[in-house]
Amino acid sequence: MTLWRRLRRLEMRGTHFRRQVPIGNFIVDFACMATRLIVEIDGSQHGAGQGLMRDRSRTRWLEVEGYRVLRFWNSEVAGNIDGVLEAIYEALYGSSVAESHLLKRTRRRRSSNVSEVHPTPARIARRPSPSRGG
Repeated sequence: MTLWRRLRRLEMRGTHFRRQVPIGNFIVDFACMATRLIVEIDGSQHGAGQGLMRDRSRTRWLEVEGYRVLRFWNSEVAGNIDGVLEAIYEALYGSSVAESHLLKRTRRRRSSNVSEVHPTPARIARRPSPSRGG
C-alpha cells in the first residue's frame, strides 16, 4: 500500500493530509494544514550537491513560515512504511502511544472587522455559452 493511501487512513483518526500542496513558491509532497506538518519524500538526487542545498534552503523557508518538515528517503518508505507512519503519528500527536483526536484547521482572519466586504468579487453576468445550449 502506498504512503498516500496509508496517510489517507490516518484521516479516520482525525487528520487530513493533502498531496502536492503549493506553499509559497514550493510544492510539498504531503501536508496536514491543521498542524502545519509537511512530509517530504526524497530520492537519491536530494542527497548531495545542489539538491541537498536546495532542500535545506526550502526547509528553512518553510520553518520560518511556521511549518514543521519531516523528510524521508524513498527507500525508507518502501522498506519501512510502518516506521515512517509511526514517525508521522508522533509528529502529529506528540507520542506514538498518544490518543488521536480531531485536528481542525482554524482559518486566520486578516482583519477583525467583520463588516468588511468579502475579498472575492460577486459573479458578473456572462454571455450564454453555445456549448452549454445557451
